[in-house]
Amino acid sequence: MTSVQKLAGLVVLILVLMASAAGVTWQVQDWRMGNKLAQQAVLHGDDLAAISNAATAQARAEQGKRLALEQQLAGQDQQHTKELSDAQRKQARMRDQLATADVRLSVLLAEDSASGCNVPTTPGTAGVVHAARRAQLDPAHSQRIIRITDDGDNAIIALRACQAYVRAIAR
Repeated sequence: MTSVQKLAGLVVLILVLMASAAGVTWQVQDWRMGNKLAQQAVLHGDDLAAISNAATAQARAEQGKRLALEQQLAGQDQQHTKELSDAQRKQARMRDQLATADVRLSVLLAEDSASGCNVPTTPGTAGVVHAARRAQLDPAHSQRIIRITDDGDNAIIALRACQAYVRAIAR
């Protein structure tokens, strides 16, 4: 072999050794980076799991609060519905009593300012009543007054229900 051939063989040998060293180095770096990426993926998965668990816990807590509020509002709704039905029943009974003349509405008459006494000037039948003088209202006027007070009572009950609802929501 000639020296040129020896030199060419040596150069080829050096190039093959350099290429194999580069390949081995490349493979080692690939393994190291693969391990780092795998570790980062595990850590990232753990972080995502922790975030997901926290979000789930928060969603459950919010759902629990919402259910408690719904139950509280349902209870208040039942209470106000009962109050309204009781008031309506009482109003219907009062209207019936007015219609059958079991009850009569009356108004207080102004005192006689000259005498300053509540004793009636004309004698009554079979009794002595020293009370303020009253006049009975016409049944039609009594019915109108009862209707007006019924509407007012219903409005007050509805207002209380609305206020309770707003207070419950605001908490």
